[in-house]
Amino acid sequence: MTIKYKSFCVVAFICTLLVCTKSTGFTQQKTDLIQEKISAAIKKMTLEEKIEMLHGNALFSSAGVPRLNIPELTSDDGPLGVREEVLRFDWKSANWTTDSATFMPNGSAIAATWNPALAHSYGVVIGEEANARKKIVMLTPAFNICRVPLNGRTYEYYSEDPFLNAQLAVQAVKGVQSQQVAACIKHYAVNNQEVSRNTVNAVVDERALHEIYLPAFKAAVQEGNAYTIMSAYNKVNGYWCSENDYLLNQVLKKEWGFKGAVISDWGGTHSTIAAANNGLDIEMGSSGPYNEWYFAKPLLAAVKAGKVSEQTINDKVRRILWVMYHTSMSAKKPEGVISTPAHGKTAYNIASESIVLLKNEKNLLPLKTSQIKSIAVIGDNATRTFALGGYGAGVKAKYEITALAGIRSRLGKTVDIKFAQGYKGITSGKGVSKNEPDPILIAEAVALAKTTDIAILCIGANREFESEGRDRQDLQLPYGEQALVTAVTAANPNTIIVVMAGAPYDLNEINKVNQTIVWSWFNGSEAGNALADVLTGKVNPSGKMPFTFPVSLNDSPAFALNTYPGQNQIAEYKEGILVGYRWYDTKKIKPLYSFGYGLSYTQFTYPALQLGKKSYNRGNKVLVSVKVKNSGKVAGKETVQLYVGKRSSTVLRAEKELKAFKKLMINPAQTANVTMEFAVNDLAYYDVKTKKWIVEPGHYQVYAGSSSADIKQVADFMVN
Repeated sequence: MTIKYKSFCVVAFICTLLVCTKSTGFTQQKTDLIQEKISAAIKKMTLEEKIEMLHGNALFSSAGVPRLNIPELTSDDGPLGVREEVLRFDWKSANWTTDSATFMPNGSAIAATWNPALAHSYGVVIGEEANARKKIVMLTPAFNICRVPLNGRTYEYYSEDPFLNAQLAVQAVKGVQSQQVAACIKHYAVNNQEVSRNTVNAVVDERALHEIYLPAFKAAVQEGNAYTIMSAYNKVNGYWCSENDYLLNQVLKKEWGFKGAVISDWGGTHSTIAAANNGLDIEMGSSGPYNEWYFAKPLLAAVKAGKVSEQTINDKVRRILWVMYHTSMSAKKPEGVISTPAHGKTAYNIASESIVLLKNEKNLLPLKTSQIKSIAVIGDNATRTFALGGYGAGVKAKYEITALAGIRSRLGKTVDIKFAQGYKGITSGKGVSKNEPDPILIAEAVALAKTTDIAILCIGANREFESEGRDRQDLQLPYGEQALVTAVTAANPNTIIVVMAGAPYDLNEINKVNQTIVWSWFNGSEAGNALADVLTGKVNPSGKMPFTFPVSLNDSPAFALNTYPGQNQIAEYKEGILVGYRWYDTKKIKPLYSFGYGLSYTQFTYPALQLGKKSYNRGNKVLVSVKVKNSGKVAGKETVQLYVGKRSSTVLRAEKELKAFKKLMINPAQTANVTMEFAVNDLAYYDVKTKKWIVEPGHYQVYAGSSSADIKQVADFMVN
């Protein structure tokens, strides 16, 4: 067969694929036909061409097969939005003028909305903007469990709960892939600290692995149909994630039925033969020479030596073509759009629902604008942007509304708004802040605060302080901010604290002294407008904390058990399944702010809870009806949370675990009948001996509340 004829056959193959993709739903016959065509294409490739597809050929791409019209597989960073274009072989900016993207709220902000529909809309924006930039794979969403409060990537990840993570991850994946762009879920698995992330061995028992650290990945694969997945840098139970047979072959590909491609984190591959045989499909990294990588010449040699079978290589190529079929080789692939007003509106919607009202004892909020003549906006974070900074992915945002700009846009015509910096948010390259108060800046802030009706003090972290590649050293607020808070509050009792950060901090003193506390995030292009609308009451805050704030760092399980950051490059997860609120509830440790906590400008009561019946069998659904009344004077959104606990269990269990939630708007004086359900099978624990999920019969309790610590109603039921 001549090369010319081969090319003709593959073009025909691609055309057949295009025909098959005209419908979003595929019959088994069409699916089989696609697999046949992929097989035909593989047969036409040389071994060398196959190997070229399995490793990077540039910073964000791996090779196609030009003579067969198979394109490169291009990718880009994505948790905060599509990052700016960089040079093909260098991290330096390519200096494009068309790559300004929408800055989307960070991962913990998305989680704080407790709104899967918003996670889906986030994904749609990412997908549309990826298409505008001709990116096939977007390296998002990231949703590792927030086990350690100090983790430098907590801002990027979602929450401390596997169920909440799963609900959000599935929708984010579906949103991205609705645009025929591949989502790359990450980082698989047990990537819970940045300290020693390239060397640490996370030792976690199999039960905790399956109950805590894997469920969101499983849901993203089986329910979200994620096309790609990224292996983490660390080891899990002695094996690098990029060559971990248990994680990649046994669980991901065989048990979960994952059809797509496993991509290494950049520079996260450690071998040729073990990685190839144990499930890695594409090796990516940050520098060449690309033909010397583990999956380049060494892999070709390993195949020729019989140490890696060509069948294994074919499986990897098949997976890559499967991804391409759903993306770059699909029919009528959307052109995409970038930085549109609609995308800005999506960013605003997420930001406005993510903001958490932590305290409002003097009812300073919402601001009584008709009675306010002057406001002092204080703090470096009031004028700082968060789209870029630190080590890791950022966004060249088309625009970003700061807190000061947002407040001025909403109130500037009727209120005299003045600004004082208060502190300098400067961080060293090692992620350490100069945590000393600046007496000159504090004096300026105090002098201003004394002259105004209200002071809005914007503190917290920034993208330099919370960063990939390093963890924070403690929970202290950086940059001498506590001294600033103390001084300004003394000068003006009408001081509103606004914290902008992506992870827990020590707010004990602020919570004790200050009457009004608002938590915002690295909240995207529309952050300032969303914050201003919450402060003025245009938006009633409805965010709920996606993780627990400890009173003391030693209250956190990894610190209480002295397992962080580990010894001799081993981090033992001694707490097992008791992660986050599971630990605090079970150990009766009172947190500063509980998981799921967040106030409103109205009040919600829970008059009643009713179960569909009192006794259930395996395979049944438990239907729960909760009456929730808005007993205040303004409309507001409440997130009703359902937790379930087992009495007298034969195995260790958390006191209760989140099993369902629903967010809804309720008008003043209205009582909503909120119905939710969960499967009896979802009450199972993972039995390490039998490698099976066991539903233990007996007495259970369902708890309905507005947080893990604020339970309003309890009901009992039996499982037979």
